Amino acid sequence: MDAAAFAGQRACGILKTPSTPLRFLSIGECMAELAPAGAPDTYRLGFAGDTFNTAWYLRALRPDAVVSYFSRVGDDTLSDRMLAMMTGAGIDTAHMARSPARSVGLYMISLRDGERSFSYWRDTSPARQLADDPEALDAAIRDTDLVYFSGITLAIVGPDGRRTLLDALRRGREAGKTVAFDPNLRPRLWPDSAEMCRAVMDAARVCDIALPSFEDEAAHFGDSGAEATAERYAEVGAATVVVKNGDGAALYRHDGRHGAVMPPAVKEVVDTTSAGDSFNAGVLAGLCAGQPIETAIGTACQVAGQVIGHPGALVSIDAGAIQT
Repeated sequence: MDAAAFAGQRACGILKTPSTPLRFLSIGECMAELAPAGAPDTYRLGFAGDTFNTAWYLRALRPDAVVSYFSRVGDDTLSDRMLAMMTGAGIDTAHMARSPARSVGLYMISLRDGERSFSYWRDTSPARQLADDPEALDAAIRDTDLVYFSGITLAIVGPDGRRTLLDALRRGREAGKTVAFDPNLRPRLWPDSAEMCRAVMDAARVCDIALPSFEDEAAHFGDSGAEATAERYAEVGAATVVVKNGDGAALYRHDGRHGAVMPPAVKEVVDTTSAGDSFNAGVLAGLCAGQPIETAIGTACQVAGQVIGHPGALVSIDAGAIQT
């Protein structure tokens, strides 16, 4: 059996047999968020970031799970508030380190017709140092079942950090851990598109589950359709690929099968800030609960549909309204 087939068999087996409790580790950057508060030029302070958002929504969907976050914060009051928020949300912060004389990154959301744009202040974010301690990474991965990271994680840690992170993930897979990855292509974080694409495909080679977004993939990899995106990630070894496609059908390849799931119509789009992050949480929560891939994607679509109807990255989910 070749390496890709072995990885696929292992990933599918773990996800079909839920652990008790599920142990989930998300690696990346959480930032201070300034989100529109209703009145013109007024904002509310929150905390969010792509991989943290997914951890937060997975915890909401799977309150039985042990959800941990791996990153770095500073040693100031804002960092203290961030850690308190995580703990209050039931997210384990045992693998969060401190960087002296630094503070967490900040971003501000601007909205127009439900679509968002961002302004960032993150150049000295302590999360850029999250891969500086290989032993800490190994220890965190050793203590989990499912590890999740993104293209933003790759971008902020730089070339040396990427090598350290991917090496740790390879060791984790060799030890039987399942690795999930959202490419989350953000070209402004990279020197150029070519480096971004190389790094993303290097990361794809160490993942079992890939969760790309077709619009971004087409723009930077030239994919002719969502099927081409799914094929590219499957070819490098991902046993499960789910291609997000906005309000179009999400395509999947999983356990030797492929298909598509059409999301339900959304009445009103208020803020798409965390649409993909919450969708990823829905897919992972469903798979880890032993749901068929179609059901997991259907759940994910409904979760994202609720999220985009409200402002901000983190919104309360009405689990009772989700049909499985």
